[in-house]
Amino acid sequence: MSHYTHSTVSEIKHRTVETNGIHMHIAESGAGPLVVLCHGFPESWYSWRHQLHALAEAGFHAIAPDMRGYGQTDRPEELDRYTLLHHVGDVVGLLDALGTETAVIVGHDWGAPVAWYAALLRPDRFRGVIGLSVPFISRAPVPPTSIMPQTEDAQFFQLYFQSPGIAEAEFERDVRLSIRSFLILGFRRRPGRRCKGRPRSRYGAAPRWLSLALDESGIVASLAHRSGRGVLRK
Repeated sequence: MSHYTHSTVSEIKHRTVETNGIHMHIAESGAGPLVVLCHGFPESWYSWRHQLHALAEAGFHAIAPDMRGYGQTDRPEELDRYTLLHHVGDVVGLLDALGTETAVIVGHDWGAPVAWYAALLRPDRFRGVIGLSVPFISRAPVPPTSIMPQTEDAQFFQLYFQSPGIAEAEFERDVRLSIRSFLILGFRRRPGRRCKGRPRSRYGAAPRWLSLALDESGIVASLAHRSGRGVLRK
């Protein structure tokens, strides 16, 4: 059962900071040692709404940014501005903008590699690291896309994103439906099945708790109207 309430969201403050050459929207709550929460795809700060509240009550200053290219944060058009080094630089710059020397960094899904490499490259700034869903993976001797699974009728979703224009054309026909379908598919996909991309309404209704979050937060509208194309092939 979801513990989502209006009061939980109302206690979260929002602002925009300059970091690493972009304007980054952050949601924050509490005071104390800093904890930075990095979301995955296709998400936003809102994925951490419950953790923001819980960490604040535990005595921490919790911050969840819209990552580069998502939500209300700037979305550079150039694909080469979405590297891990750019993302790590964004988070380091976020600490600088807040006047904070160190933080614990947490990452989920595509946010996890950002957390792992932030701690690896800047141990002077990140005293602790937590990764959810994605373990630390060192750089492979071959391009990651060369070993991603693919068959005649299905392929790993990141492969689907590699050819410029194909995924964009399909998703942009109805961006709200695409984002809702991605989120719903994540909770309804059977174990072992590979996502081919191409979200459609046939995946059915969202779980009750997810429908509540989507409808009341306006987060789908935020992602649909603001997020950039660069996040697909980063």
